Amino acid sequence: MKILFWLIIGIVALFGIVIGIGILKYKKEIKGTNPEYIIDLFKEKAKDNNISLSIHHNNEKWVEINEKKLLPLASTVKIIVAIEYAQQVAEGRVDPKKEVSLQELDAYYVPKTDGGAHKAWLSKWRSEKDIDHVPLSEVAKGMIDFSSNANTDYLMQILGLENINRVAESLGITNHEPLYPIVSALFIPSRLMTEKKLSKIETLQELKQMDLNDYRNWAIAIHKHNLSQPLTSQEKQQLIKVMNMDFQKIWSDRLTRSTTEAYASIMRKLNSKEFFHKNVHEHLDPIMEQLMRNPINREWLQHAGQKGGSTAFVFTMAMYATDKDGNQTELAFFANDLTLIEQTKLSCVMNEFQLKFLKDSEFRKLIKSELAHL
Repeated sequence: MKILFWLIIGIVALFGIVIGIGILKYKKEIKGTNPEYIIDLFKEKAKDNNISLSIHHNNEKWVEINEKKLLPLASTVKIIVAIEYAQQVAEGRVDPKKEVSLQELDAYYVPKTDGGAHKAWLSKWRSEKDIDHVPLSEVAKGMIDFSSNANTDYLMQILGLENINRVAESLGITNHEPLYPIVSALFIPSRLMTEKKLSKIETLQELKQMDLNDYRNWAIAIHKHNLSQPLTSQEKQQLIKVMNMDFQKIWSDRLTRSTTEAYASIMRKLNSKEFFHKNVHEHLDPIMEQLMRNPINREWLQHAGQKGGSTAFVFTMAMYATDKDGNQTELAFFANDLTLIEQTKLSCVMNEFQLKFLKDSEFRKLIKSELAHL
């Protein structure tokens, strides 16, 4: 009995050591990552067509890799919603001061599905004072700054999906799939299981075979249903049990897709301050350019804005900047089918990569020389 006891202790200790070594190696690999990692990643994966990049600098197409490849946008798509919001406010169709109930937003929120984004946004308000309403303009800011999916789906309802889906065309972009409710799409598997009495395996097969238009229509139908019959806490908790990695992969792959070519073009329109009317920028810039609240950024930038996105498999970023010397940069980066290590490394280095490109002429030359031929 004593031998068995010590054998178990030994196995547990060994298991702990192996895990500990693995964690240390993981941390060491992540810690050693630098901006040049993105160059290496493109050299390794560019031929897979699951990674794309468009960088424009002072009206020159600096780098274009797989720029016409449709890839999932994740939360970067929220830029389109922000543009439609600003246009409707500028036209007087929507009141930015309209008070929105936090309880109303809660109907669109499902815990543990957005990386804590909506909860973090709520904490910002509740840490200042005990409030239960916020202006619509702050809902829009929370969609971009905190990447709240709940705020996004609420704005889709207020602004109208048809209006939002006309934005890309108005910008001269044809390679952009329609938007649909992000949160509601998460419930498609559980709704199929309930209505068609399917097992998880059968539901997975049904989803894989489902036409993309049908998938979007399911998401929209669920969105409308949840408005009239709000989800209970129990129904939201049940979603977490259903959404395994297979279902998450389908949800991720079927998110609205576009190209880095298209988003570099959108960034150019935002950066120039000439495409949209001044009244639109009056409401759009405070949402898109929250970077400029930082006094350090104001020291060297005239203006800058960005929006990123991620899932367990996707990492995206779209940004624009004009520095105080008048240099203008637009960047769009999309990647799909990433490993956990790749995802984590990109999260760690993307900001540094952008800053180095904006500030370091030698780094810009390196990017062009290393990536131009891919």
